[in-house]
Amino acid sequence: MMDILARLWADLAASFTATAPSVAALRMIAALIMGGAIGFEREWHHKPAGLRTHMLIAVAAALFALIALEIVEISRAEGAESGARSDLVRLIGAVTSGVAFLAAGSIVTAGAHVKGLTTGAGMWLAGAVGLACGTGRIGLAALATGITLVVLWGFRRIEERLENKSALEAAEEREAPLGTRPHRPGADPMD
Repeated sequence: MMDILARLWADLAASFTATAPSVAALRMIAALIMGGAIGFEREWHHKPAGLRTHMLIAVAAALFALIALEIVEISRAEGAESGARSDLVRLIGAVTSGVAFLAAGSIVTAGAHVKGLTTGAGMWLAGAVGLACGTGRIGLAALATGITLVVLWGFRRIEERLENKSALEAAEEREAPLGTRPHRPGADPMD
């Protein structure tokens, strides 16, 4: 029994050649928290992909980054004959494509209306934040998360005001008699 446990422990310890377990845990927890911060805003506004989705995307991206760092270390330690490839740029492309696939599923079009675009962008960004955390760039991930939260929370109010103003102007135009409607550049004067 002790021999089996010793083998299991050795196998587990071998998972952490490039990054110490405590550092890997810190990076994944950072991705979880920052992905959660982005997802919280989506959840708060009752969007389809919310807190858990963004957290999972960020943690998965961090894990992919940590795995890539492990592969680089294996390649470095064992040489070219190990067969391990250390192409980190491909990792970024693969994670980006995978998250883009998920994000595209959150976007719905109905006529001229598009819904879910911001949620999809948030999911894509959560993947990037996870990659940054996984590669040890937690400060960069925190900066991106902060900027994202300003955009999601702060600009929402500006966007709502613009939408309300546009709706009010459209209602006023519909109510005005045909000859008294203000002409807007590019608009059909007979409209």
